Amino acid sequence: GSLPKWVVNKSSQLLAPKAMKRMYKACLKYPAWKLKHEPGFKPWLFPEQSRLPALRLSELALQHADSLENIDESALPEAGDERGEASDEDSVN
Repeated sequence: GSLPKWVVNKSSQLLAPKAMKRMYKACLKYPAWKLKHEPGFKPWLFPEQSRLPALRLSELALQHADSLENIDESALPEAGDERGEASDEDSVN
């Protein structure tokens, strides 16, 4: 189900700052860590270093927006309409 507002407020006041502090401390330690763990390996800067298999161009296909199927869902009932009201499963996000 959905979270009460007070839970969201408390977590954003307590948990978020703690998470940010931990992230900040980890970022400070990253340069020393990277020196010990493949310092020259930076595939985000040098794509030729990537260890992922390359895609063959023959496997790729171009899709244009006008060729994509348009699905009209306006006539479909809402998920909650079938049961009379929405269940807790409907509001997971």
